[in-house]
Order: sequence, then structure tokens, then C-alpha cells
Amino acid sequence: MSLTKDAILRATDNGYQVFRHFLGGLFVKEDKAFRNPFYDDKKAACYVYRDKKTNIYKFKDFGDNRYQGDCFYLVGLIYRLNCTDKHDFYKILSIIDTQLFLNLEDREQKAARVIADNQGSVQRASEMPSAFDNMETADLKAPIQIRPFSPKELLYWARYGITESVLERFQVVSIERFSGISKEGKEYELRNTEAEPMFGYRGRKHTKIYRPFSRLRFLYAGEKAENYVFGFDQLPLRGDIVFIPGGEKDVLSLVSHGFHAICLNSETATIPKNLLRGLSFRFRHITLLYDVDETGLASMDKIVKEYKEFSIKSLRLPISGEKGNKDISDFFRDNHTADDLMMLFREMLDHLYEDTITLMRTCEIDFMRPPETPEPLLSINEVTIGTAGNLVCVAGSEGSGKTNFLGGVISGAIKPGEIDIDTLGTTVRDNILDRAVLLYDTEQSEYQLYKNMTYIVKRASLEKPPAWFRSFCLVGVSRAERMKIILESMDRYYYEFGGIHLVVIDGIADLIAGVNEEEPSVMLVEELFRIAAIYKTVIVCVLHLAPSGMKLRGHLGSEVQRKASGIILIEKEENSNSSVIKALKVRDGSPLDVPMMQFGWSKSEGMHVYIGEMSREASKTRKINELRDAAKDIFRGKTWVSTKDLKLALMDVFEVQDRTARSYIITMKEAEIIEKSSQFPGEFRLVHKETG
Repeated sequence: MSLTKDAILRATDNGYQVFRHFLGGLFVKEDKAFRNPFYDDKKAACYVYRDKKTNIYKFKDFGDNRYQGDCFYLVGLIYRLNCTDKHDFYKILSIIDTQLFLNLEDREQKAARVIADNQGSVQRASEMPSAFDNMETADLKAPIQIRPFSPKELLYWARYGITESVLERFQVVSIERFSGISKEGKEYELRNTEAEPMFGYRGRKHTKIYRPFSRLRFLYAGEKAENYVFGFDQLPLRGDIVFIPGGEKDVLSLVSHGFHAICLNSETATIPKNLLRGLSFRFRHITLLYDVDETGLASMDKIVKEYKEFSIKSLRLPISGEKGNKDISDFFRDNHTADDLMMLFREMLDHLYEDTITLMRTCEIDFMRPPETPEPLLSINEVTIGTAGNLVCVAGSEGSGKTNFLGGVISGAIKPGEIDIDTLGTTVRDNILDRAVLLYDTEQSEYQLYKNMTYIVKRASLEKPPAWFRSFCLVGVSRAERMKIILESMDRYYYEFGGIHLVVIDGIADLIAGVNEEEPSVMLVEELFRIAAIYKTVIVCVLHLAPSGMKLRGHLGSEVQRKASGIILIEKEENSNSSVIKALKVRDGSPLDVPMMQFGWSKSEGMHVYIGEMSREASKTRKINELRDAAKDIFRGKTWVSTKDLKLALMDVFEVQDRTARSYIITMKEAEIIEKSSQFPGEFRLVHKETG
């Protein structure tokens, strides 16, 4: 085998594994957008995809056409190497081979590369002193003579469950005779006898000789391998567990019982980091299975501690550790099965994952005891926006009417159950158990919040707020203290009033230092989601839109957009004093199919009132305009976009499922926002046409 472009592609699923390795956590899966790591990319527009013509995986940044190519181009970018330069391209091949531990480069290629890189000032391996731990080395006087396995030899291997087909697959041979020259220059000859059989583990240019019943059990003949790893060539591309036992016989025994395994030259040999990195990429669990003696156990402990980054596990077999009863081969020889080993492996995982499993039990769904069906707490036009245990987001620009809309929602939550009031187009479940309704405001002054409360109370047909409705002005409290106040007060009122009906946080961006700080944003949204579930309530969060008008602001907005069950947008209607209510996200269905509604100020009522649904024509115009705005963003810097990429982009922008995104594409074609190519099947381009 040699190191070539085609060999790399064959060994890495046409480059797919190279992208997975070098892009790491950025590249989650095929056709999933991620940010370009080669510049300060603000929006995920990079994709890894399979080229239909060549069947090779490639990547492309639809936000910057300069970044597109195959896996070799990617590695060249990372290491600043030029794919068109022959010397640089071979370096790229070598980097991939080393990083993914493909072991494709043959000895002559490697020697030529090292000599070229070092201008000839290198020492060949054959000229360097080398010794394998606890092993004699020998110069061959004559070629090793091999013979077919005898029935007795096959019986020896069969004791450990090792079959003849496995011996053949791993190039294990029976050696008839071996002539060599010792370090002292003396000639000697070893023969295979019934009392002292002799086997060979054959490599590319070496043979490791194994004499199980002799005083000198191991010899090493031929050109020494720089990093001896037995069984590596027989590993699958991917798997769940790879065991690393103490020796070759253990590898053969494990493989014969259906497992994947490799070994080094001895249990005290240093495991190369490149090997572990490659294995961790290909296997879920790297598990040491050394001998159960002092040396083996100490070596496992050392490796686990030294290579924490690879989460290496160690499995101790329940055997005595005495000679003849200390390794996995002995375990299988004593009539233990593959199921027995898997049981031990599961027990090891149970111990390692004890805390996780305890937590999992609290999250497990009991089919015989189904959870309560969540009753809609907040809905619009019979479309559910929020149920207990969820977040709802109300978004809009300053002065759009968000606070007035929230006042309508809160009024519906505190009103006496026997009367109907104007809740500005929303339906709020009656609070018949008088549970807590809590309002936290981080933006408005104390006086302004008081004024808002008077409108809320008036709308609810009350003279004063009920005892279980509490509002808090947090403007004068530091950001670090605000979340603590919210959490502890919610807990207090939950027990005082027997539950929480509704929570409104007007300005969640003021609970963290900045909306673009990823970790605090994730932690905040996860905490809000957690307490909403604990208290079985709906938490309504208020957040501003990004300048584009299509997304919520910053990392915080992205997290809210993912986790919220519903997102409502409040916009100021042009040339009027009314506000428009739009659905940006609903848990089921398409937000663009939810009708728009209006509310505005009434002098006679002395408060904002519900005006009604906007016309179907207006709703259709809104849908067309928002699809047109989305298309302009998706096609920015591009002439053509494939059907698949367009569908994925629409799913991302509008938070909808595959089927809905496909219907949007049909609507965009009918509205002449996009048009299909007659030359490139499955490609669309933007129609540059102003809104009518």
C-alpha cells in the first residue's frame, strides 16, 4: 500500500472522515451549516456535501466563494500549503495519513519525504540503535521457513477460541525453522518441535517470533517497525469498542470472539498520541485490557491518567492474576464467553456513568405512567403558543407595543374567571386556582412600571391587583443579582400560592453581560427552561430583534429561538397608531400560516384594544414579503442555490420542518421571487423584482 490521493479517498469515505477530523465540533453532520473557521464568520453558511459528479466530499462557504474545495484543499488551508505544488501536496497527504493514523505511507515514501524535508541530513532507521522491550533481536542467516499448521498447533490456538481463519487474516504462521546470528555474531538455529512450537506474527518487513513454551518466548527478525501495532490493518473504519490488550494472542482471541482489538509490543510500551487520536476518531470507547498482574494494572492506571484527553477506559478482569490466569486469552480459555466480557464492560460503564445514570432515571419516560397532557396557557386564533414547562418569546423593536401586548396577556392571567375581557387577540387560560403571576421588568422605571400595572388591573376589571400578582422593578439591581432574585422569589411564591400560573420577564438580555456571549446565553436559557419545567409554568421572555428583522439578537436570541415553543413579533403598523401581532415560530405548523392581528389605542376605552385580524390579502402579502427578504439574505453573494441548500436555509431561518420549507419554495416560485434554471437542474436564482 502506498500514500496517494486515491488511497486517501478510499480510506476516508471519499474525504468525509478528513472533514470530520479537521473541522472537529464545527462540522456536525453532512449538509448542516457551520461557521467558516478561517475568518470571523458571523453566520453559518459553510456546508460539507457529496459532489454528485465525482462522489467526493467537498466543502463550500456560500457566504464567501473563495472557500470551496475537497478535503486536500481544506488541509492545505489549515497548514498553509499549496495543493498545486507537488511537494506541498505530498505534505498534505502525509498530514492526513498521520493525523487519521491511516498508515498508508510505505517505508520508501517516508524515507524519501524525510530526506527531502531535511535536505539529506537524516539517519535511517536501519543505522540507528533500536531495541524492543524484553525482546531479543536477530539478523537472519537464511529466510524463515514456514509450514502449514499441524492439528496440535491448531488445537493450541483453539483453546483460546482462535480459529484458523483468524490466524490467516492476521498473517500468523507456523515456522518450521529459523536460522539467525546473535548480537555476539554467533550463528544459531531454532526448530519447531511438539514440545516447543514456533509461530510468527508477520508484518510488512519483519516477523515477530512467538515460542509459547520456550525460555526465550519472543524474537524479532527483519527490519524493525518504528511503531509496532499488531492488528491495526484489520480494524474497521469505525466501531464502538476497540480493546488494547497486552499481546498478540489476546488480540487474536478477542477478534475470534467478535471484538475489535490491537496491541503494542508490550504493556509497558508508550502509546503514540497519533494512534490514540486516530482511534478516538474511529471508535467510541478505547479500552485497555492488560494482564491482571502488578505490571499490567500499573500500566493501565498510568495510561488512563496520562491521556485523559482521550477518555481511555481500563477494564480489570475478575481472574487471579497468577501465571496462566491473568489475561483475556486465559479468560476465554476458561470457558467464559463474549457475553461475559460485554457484561463486565457494561458494569464498568455503570460505574463510570453512575451519576449520569442516576440523573437519567429522573428523566426516563415511564410508558405505563404517561405525563399529564399539557394544557395550552397561551394561544392565538386557536394555535397554541405556550404550554406549561415552556418558554415563549415576545420580540419587537423599541416602541412597537411589546409592553402593551404583555399587559393584555397578564390581564388575562389575573382576571376573575367568570368575566370576559379584551386580551388583545390572545387567549389566556383562566387562573382558577389563584396561583402566582409574576412580572419582572429590567428596562422600565419604577413609575412607568406602576403605570403599566394600572392598565393591566383596569383591563382585568379589577380595582387592585390580587395578592398573588407580584411585579418587580429590577432596573436598580446589578445584572449579577437579577437572576438570583428571580429564581429565589419564584421559589418563594411557588410555595406560598401553591404554584405559578405565569411568569413574564420583560428584558432577559439584561440578565447577562452581553447577548453575544455564548456560554452565559446558553446557561441562562437552560436555567429558564429548567425552572419552567420544575414549576410547570410558562415563562414569557421579551427580547429585541436583530437588525435584519428575521432573527432574535445575538447568541442569546439564537438559544431562545431554538428552545422557545413560540415566538411572537410585535411591529408598529406604518402610517397608523396600531400594532401588528405576527407569529415567528409555533411548535406545530408554519408561523406564516398564522393570521396577523392588530391592536391600537382607544380614547373612549382609555387603553389599547383588539382591532381584529388583518385581511387575507395582507397576510399573504406579509408571507410573500418575508419570503422575499429571506431569499435576498440566502442568495447574497451567490448566483445559483440548489434546491437542497435553499430548503435547508429556509428551515434554519423560519425554524420549520422539511415539508413546510418545500411549500415555501413553491410559494416563492409562484410569487416570482425565485426561478428555476433551465441549464442546471435543481438550481434556483433570485429574481430581481421590487415588491409590488
